[in-house]
Amino acid sequence: MADHQESSLTLPSAPDSVVLARRHTLAVLAEWGLPAGTEAADSVRLIVSELATNAVQHTFGQSPTFTVELRLERDEVLRVGVTDSHPRRPRRLPAAVQQDNGRGMVIIRCLAAEAGGRLSVVPTDAGGKTVWITMPWQVMAR
Repeated sequence: MADHQESSLTLPSAPDSVVLARRHTLAVLAEWGLPAGTEAADSVRLIVSELATNAVQHTFGQSPTFTVELRLERDEVLRVGVTDSHPRRPRRLPAAVQQDNGRGMVIIRCLAAEAGGRLSVVPTDAGGKTVWITMPWQVMAR
């Protein structure tokens, strides 16, 4: 396998794009040797789904698109990022038991931590941000 593999997909900030982001993620992971249907692939799919949903719902129309980036570095580290053009950093919202939303960042952090990974938010030069999840590939590919 190459030292560095990457894939990037830019989509309109629309609810239908979240499904496309998930499908793209699963296809790329399978190409890199992590088949769909495994617990690890399902975790990454859910992370991308939550991040893409946040990019669509919480940018208040200020981000016409979002980009999903997947990077596999030396068969050691998987980096998953979602970039939008809204400057506000994601934050955990208070979620009452009755609410259907507000738990995405908690879910993302838990899934990343279970895989030995971490979350970071990096500002973009254009004034937006990329939310990155970095996980050890060996843990994912077992």
